[in-house]
Amino acid sequence: MTSPSADVSSSLIRYPAFQRFWGSRVLSSVSFQMLAVAIGWHIYGLTHSAFALGLVGLAQFLPMFVLTLVVGHVADRYDRRRIAAICQGLEALAAAIFLAGTLGGWLTASAIYALAAAVGAARAFESPSVSSLLPGVVPRGELPRATAVSTSANQAAQILGPACGGFLYGVGPSAVYAVCVLSFALAAMLMVAIPLRTKPPARAPVTLESVFSGIAFIRREPAILGALSLDLFAVLFGGATALLPIFARDFLHTGPWGLGLLRSAPAVGALLGSIWFAHFPLRRRPGIAMFGGVIVFGIATIVFGLSGHFMVSLVALAVLGASDVISVVVRLSLVQLRTPDAMLGRVSAVNALFIGTSNQLGEFESGITAGWWGAKAAVLVGGFATIGVALLWMRLFPELVRTRSLGRE
Repeated sequence: MTSPSADVSSSLIRYPAFQRFWGSRVLSSVSFQMLAVAIGWHIYGLTHSAFALGLVGLAQFLPMFVLTLVVGHVADRYDRRRIAAICQGLEALAAAIFLAGTLGGWLTASAIYALAAAVGAARAFESPSVSSLLPGVVPRGELPRATAVSTSANQAAQILGPACGGFLYGVGPSAVYAVCVLSFALAAMLMVAIPLRTKPPARAPVTLESVFSGIAFIRREPAILGALSLDLFAVLFGGATALLPIFARDFLHTGPWGLGLLRSAPAVGALLGSIWFAHFPLRRRPGIAMFGGVIVFGIATIVFGLSGHFMVSLVALAVLGASDVISVVVRLSLVQLRTPDAMLGRVSAVNALFIGTSNQLGEFESGITAGWWGAKAAVLVGGFATIGVALLWMRLFPELVRTRSLGRE
């Protein structure tokens, strides 16, 4: 017998607006993941430097940091579908330049950093626009389950993307970049075709207070602030994936295909976790579940750092991804259910900054520490620091520990 939750999940996938949203997000994520594999392998092949890998993360983070307050206002004043589609089109253009530079032989490390920054700027606008679009696609009461299903789509893309990126890079770098161009373009077409349940937000006057209102709102919501900052520091310190090209090449002695599998492994675990939460949403004590997930994330990071076997590393990364999805579901659901739609873009932009800080700046931090201590030591220190952050945050944010449900209490 099919469970009611499974029926609802299936109906969400079949719903035309959500189907297009789902498809656009998958294609955009697949392209971005393929591009990440290609950039990482390309830059490490040119430089053989952990610091150079870290600079790629910094190049993607800086535009997001600078544009945070701007992108939130844009998402709350204009059609979020068009914003996301324009960003996906710009990412297709960046991939096309990667393709041209590879074929022409002029793609230097400096050019890669510049293009990575351009992609980072586009993602800075795309991420809050897509995140704040979901409440207009499905009924608000279905947001936790829709968030889990959408997250599972994103994780499926993160499985397919790195694996395809590694395989295609083995064929030739130009093959990866060509597929990225097509995938980003199709994602943009699906995005503009999404019909919304609600009208685009009204264009409220721009004031200094409204610009900073997203930050002010998060400060007034201790549970949201605790969830965002916990995820930020956990991934910032536990950024083992940034060093995967080093582990693949120097410790596990594998090629681009192995790197693709390693990058896919966290998404495999996250996909399984997302499917579980789509069928069995978190209804009680989500804060406690989030802290437990972060601690498991840190333990899995330590196991990966100690491993010298390819299969053990794959399993550790899969567990890392499965535990991380708890933070994703709790964080996104808290933001979407507790934020008024009129300012959801600004709050989502701050959320995107936290994610970008933990991911891209985490890559830079991992590259720096790996340059100082070596890749293995950097990963081990990061894993222990992640566990320490979770224990500290339980004391700093008791409101998150006591949170009984994802909606307003």
